[in-house]
Amino acid sequence: MHDWVIRGGTVIDGTGRAARTADVAIEGDRIQAVGRLGPARRETDADGLLVTPGFVDVHTHYDAQVTWDPELTPSSRHGVTTVVMGNCGVGFAPAAPDRHEWLIGLMEGVEDIPGAAMHEGIEWQWESFEGYLDALEGRARAIDFGAYLPHAPLRAYVMRDRSLDEEATAEDIEAMAALVRRGLAAGAMGFSTSRTLLHKSIDGEPVPGTFAASEELFGLGRELGKAGRGVFQMAIQHEDLLNELTWARALADETGRPVMFNLSQVDHAPDLWRDAVEVLDAAEREGAPLFAQVAGRAIGIVMSFHLTAHPFALKPSFLQIMHDGPEEKQRALRNPDLQRKLLTEEAMPLGEFETFVTTSFDKMFPMGESFDYEPAPELSVAARAEREGRAPAEVALEYLLADDSHGQLYFPLFNYSNGALDHLHVLHQHDRTLMGLSDAGAHCGAICDGGMPTFMLTHWTRDRSRGPKLPLERVIQRQTRDTARHFGLLDRGVIAPGMKADVNVIDYPRLGVGPAEVVYDLPAGGRRLLQRAHGYRATIKSGELIVDRDAPTGALPGGLLRAGRKPATS
Repeated sequence: MHDWVIRGGTVIDGTGRAARTADVAIEGDRIQAVGRLGPARRETDADGLLVTPGFVDVHTHYDAQVTWDPELTPSSRHGVTTVVMGNCGVGFAPAAPDRHEWLIGLMEGVEDIPGAAMHEGIEWQWESFEGYLDALEGRARAIDFGAYLPHAPLRAYVMRDRSLDEEATAEDIEAMAALVRRGLAAGAMGFSTSRTLLHKSIDGEPVPGTFAASEELFGLGRELGKAGRGVFQMAIQHEDLLNELTWARALADETGRPVMFNLSQVDHAPDLWRDAVEVLDAAEREGAPLFAQVAGRAIGIVMSFHLTAHPFALKPSFLQIMHDGPEEKQRALRNPDLQRKLLTEEAMPLGEFETFVTTSFDKMFPMGESFDYEPAPELSVAARAEREGRAPAEVALEYLLADDSHGQLYFPLFNYSNGALDHLHVLHQHDRTLMGLSDAGAHCGAICDGGMPTFMLTHWTRDRSRGPKLPLERVIQRQTRDTARHFGLLDRGVIAPGMKADVNVIDYPRLGVGPAEVVYDLPAGGRRLLQRAHGYRATIKSGELIVDRDAPTGALPGGLLRAGRKPATS
């Protein structure tokens, strides 16, 4: 007799094969059998439901949150059973004792995680990257998590103040390479770096490593080749994309390890992604392990008076109440005099990027309960203002003042230059792209994409109305087997005997994401955006039920993943 059988579900096994009706038996933390199975001590009726592998999200920033949040929300609520953190070259190890505050400021600036929450939530029990993993080893979590060794703290640890603006010497590179060797031996999932000028510390300084020379990048990347494992991940500088991809391709050729760059459509060059595809095509033909990581939707800023960005964020009258609590801010915004000032005052002068985000009304769309993340251009603030003969700022203010100043606007920063997601439809069919860029755990006051695994199933396979959809089997494969195998996690991502019992049971017609909510549940009352899911009848991690009808059960079967080793809880 089987221990637990999920009975009669529509199994989409993660391999890309067509869906089929089957039973799935679980014994301990493994899948025991798939097919028409006999009786069991415990049964889950999955008739009419999808049965899929647990999702593997390879682009998260839980490096701080993992130290205080056992559930790793929102990921564990969106069918995710494994995450990789430490992306884009930022993290918290190695960490010299006098650099803790600096590392927090770096993460606050790059990933918009409240500094006060990190100051209160992180208990510094490490200095080395190996010590960081050791400190996480015994912490039971709802899901499994692994970590890159990030470039910025590594460079700062070795080069100290020189890390910000000096080129690494041969001695610096060797010292950093030695730490990469140790980190990989301890179980790092790879090495990450950032090249984009958008990534800056809370003080406005570019991330250490942004301008690193090729000698440094190759000196560190070669350690992955020597170890025979790990992924080299980078946030690319799109303004210099082809030059960046030249050295990235060379590094992939030399090391034989996957080199993965973040790829988005950018407004200043909306067809640049096609050039990247040509580079990927050549890499595929010639067997070079070069890959692009792409999002499932626009990298969208959620605008609100209670969040980081909105059209009035630089107005002097708003700056006076910016740091007020939510209730005080609400009261102030009810004042007609303040509302008039927001429309008539000149904004404080800031950079080109801030001006672009706060004044591009053609890229602002009102959000509601059931928001379509592929909004038509005629729904923008600018389009409505033109139809009604009003100033765009007046229309934007009306939207933001709705719901007692909790109204929201959506600003698709990347991946929406043409007012549609057609290019993502192309990219998600390319074998050299990987599903990613959810940024779960980060951008707490601006971006709410941690629920992207759920969005992929709803928008791309069921709900899209402005273009062709994607096959359900392919979308599930892309965020289960494909993401797992990319990191050598060969024990998960597929519904098959002997595989890790990481399973979702999904009410597909009901599946969806809720509105972006502003909550204050981080340490020190820190703010973040949260998007809840509905339609997960069950999420099972290592044979234990962690989500039951969209609600967490409190079970914590997950833990640290070390590359080349079994999870600590196995």
